[in-house]
Amino acid sequence: MADEAPPSEAPPSEAPPSEAPPSEAPPSRMARPGDYDAIAAVVNDWWGRPVLGSIPRLFLDHFHRTSLVVEDPDGLLAFLVGILSPSDPRQAYIHFVGVAPRARGLGLGRRLYSEFFSLARGDQRTVVKAITAPVNTASIAFHRAMGFTVTGPVPDYEGPGRDYMLFQRRL
Repeated sequence: MADEAPPSEAPPSEAPPSEAPPSEAPPSRMARPGDYDAIAAVVNDWWGRPVLGSIPRLFLDHFHRTSLVVEDPDGLLAFLVGILSPSDPRQAYIHFVGVAPRARGLGLGRRLYSEFFSLARGDQRTVVKAITAPVNTASIAFHRAMGFTVTGPVPDYEGPGRDYMLFQRRL
């Protein structure tokens, strides 16, 4: 879920952010099913808590063509797991985004969102959605800054006692 921690909201790291300007960050590429292992190996450390259960392998097995990865010679820098809705041809959804602690501050999260918006537009999608927990104030601020409208908290959105904030952005 984009709700788990968008790039600007991931937990603080002891490692200082890279000094490279955003324009020097490596380019993104379409994800491949095999990228799951690299993501699974780091995502809990990047968040400082167990979040891997929110990214089952099926997302990269079935939605790798709408997901993005950024890496450098030292490994994974960032990823976005996105979906073009198979049920509603107008909608796209950002499920989960992560940026390595060493790459925070490079603008990779914004860049991945922008690239996903372009991908969605190219498939005639007109809206992108995402969700987050109400306590995830950094995610809410990030999505607002990216042009999303915010609704919520919506009580019991993900089941009893699981309230969520809903994000929507028209393309």
